[in-house]
Amino acid sequence: MRTLIFLFFIATGTIQAQQIDYNTKNGVAVAGYDVVAYFNNEAVEGNKKHTTQYDGVTYLFSSEKNRNIFLENPKNYIPQYGGYCAYAVAVKSKKVSIDPETFEIRDGKLYLFYNSWGTNTLELWNEEHPNELKTKADNNWEKIKQ
Repeated sequence: MRTLIFLFFIATGTIQAQQIDYNTKNGVAVAGYDVVAYFNNEAVEGNKKHTTQYDGVTYLFSSEKNRNIFLENPKNYIPQYGGYCAYAVAVKSKKVSIDPETFEIRDGKLYLFYNSWGTNTLELWNEEHPNELKTKADNNWEKIKQ
């Protein structure tokens, strides 16, 4: 009987699975930074006291208030491209880790970038026509998101 129920769920597509690959360094999104705080132009580390899960991913928040804001509409705060470097997705169609303190809010969306070893991809993103790069990243992400 269990097998029949399982097969029914597979056939009808009602089993929910994570649809994209999220950058979950140390088991949490955005290296443990508070995704709501970014929208106040702040890169703030989250606290394990204030967590939630969304789409199979754990998010940390700096306060219960930010956690509650996130829970009202999580899709507003989820970083683009699974939290991988937006520039690398655009230019190389690759999933590259980020520096959680290097970010941009563009058109109400959170974009994260690599910044290490003298390479700040947010600077490159802004120098190389970000709207064109965003279009490339959107197209590339569709191919590599799983």
